[in-house]
Amino acid sequence: MHPESHGHVSRRSLLQVGTGLLLSVALPPLAAQATRPGEQFDAAPTRVRLAGGDRPETDVWAYNGTVPGPLARLRQGEPVRLIVDNRLDQDTTVHWHGIRLPNAMDGVPGLTQPPIRPGESFVYEFTPPDAGTFWYHPHANSLEQLGRGLSGAVIVAEREAIPVDRDLIWFLTDWRLTEEGEIASGFGNRMEAAMSGRVGNTVTLNGRVSEAETVQAGERARLRLVNGSLARIMALRFEGHRPVIVAIDGQPCDPHEPDGGLILLGPAMRVDILLDMQGEPGRRYGVIDDFYEGLSYRVTQLSYDERPSLRAHPLDAPLDLPRNPLPEPDIATAERHDLTLQGGMMSSMGSMQGGGMMHGMMGMGGGPAWAINGISMMGDGHAGMEPAVAFQRGRSVMLVMRNETTWWHPMHLHGHSMRVLSRNGKAVPHRQWQDTVLMAPKDVVEVAFVADNPGDWMLHCHVMDHQMTGMMTVLRVN
Repeated sequence: MHPESHGHVSRRSLLQVGTGLLLSVALPPLAAQATRPGEQFDAAPTRVRLAGGDRPETDVWAYNGTVPGPLARLRQGEPVRLIVDNRLDQDTTVHWHGIRLPNAMDGVPGLTQPPIRPGESFVYEFTPPDAGTFWYHPHANSLEQLGRGLSGAVIVAEREAIPVDRDLIWFLTDWRLTEEGEIASGFGNRMEAAMSGRVGNTVTLNGRVSEAETVQAGERARLRLVNGSLARIMALRFEGHRPVIVAIDGQPCDPHEPDGGLILLGPAMRVDILLDMQGEPGRRYGVIDDFYEGLSYRVTQLSYDERPSLRAHPLDAPLDLPRNPLPEPDIATAERHDLTLQGGMMSSMGSMQGGGMMHGMMGMGGGPAWAINGISMMGDGHAGMEPAVAFQRGRSVMLVMRNETTWWHPMHLHGHSMRVLSRNGKAVPHRQWQDTVLMAPKDVVEVAFVADNPGDWMLHCHVMDHQMTGMMTVLRVN
């Protein structure tokens, strides 16, 4: 589906990283581990059985001893108080990804808060304005802390529930495991950082590898898909079914079937679908990831039990989700700013802040591998980061993001959601708002938003190797 020249990992390089790709499935315990507002999240080492069966346990870092961490169930417009206790031997923070919250609660060390030192705690307090599917993860030593298991899902419930038979969340993560079941070393590999990042060899869904998810014929499910991987991009195909996308990155869109039946899910993205179970009782239907050419694999199966169909015809209920209170940008008066993504293997770019040129294998000597507008900001964020662009609060802003690289980049903006206007000169349909916009090689994407949330906000690639090696900048709202 996608040629290697567009930045994908080859069959050989992917299979060399470990034990080979395994299967995965949604499991019930995630919902049972839901938090209450005011609950504590303890970040600490633990052991879990990712692969199930007789496979060995894995040493991980986790919130409250589970992978993924406890599901944070919040309510739209209601204040929450979430306490994070650091029981690791290094600094950490928590970023509440996609939630439009105050800058001081955004979780970027140095830029928005002091890092949480070992043995210390931090209290996050905010009121989520938007209903939808979000997630949380560290923004300190992001590559390793996320890669060792520190992440979890957030559901902000609508004020009125939508009519579905089941509301499910599938938290997808990939891992690089050794034959012994341990997480492979090598975080921050320079060659990987200049290519597609650390793609794993084992995919889990809700923290476990499994074979099938039981469904009943005739039911309608709201399925919330979250990609918590470091670098893996997914293109999910539901065999024998016609999923309808109703929200992207937590924001409702016009209900529509995905192009070619494939749900494209870059790292950090979320897609909510409505799925009418129109299969036959007793049959199984695969859920396939077709993104990497020649490396399709089965994520799970929809396994129909033997019960008769719940209803003779699909549920007759609206597919639209209620809109969130997002301010609509005024395109006619919007400020326009260009952001050019540069770097990667076999490219050349201006080095940090205009000094000289680096050619060939970017970042292989320990320097930056990537840049935005010729400037590389490396790491996770720190005090004193100068903004690339500053906006007056309340202004409409249009960003023209140009991917001059031969690699894919999910570009994430903190503190705001962006209306995606066009891609390569063609209008984007279905009224799509995103906080993480997946850009293919050479893509030019126009987005717009109202800069209504004051503070210094990160904009970065969510392939974590790319962020850590330079594809990061700061936008300031005064």
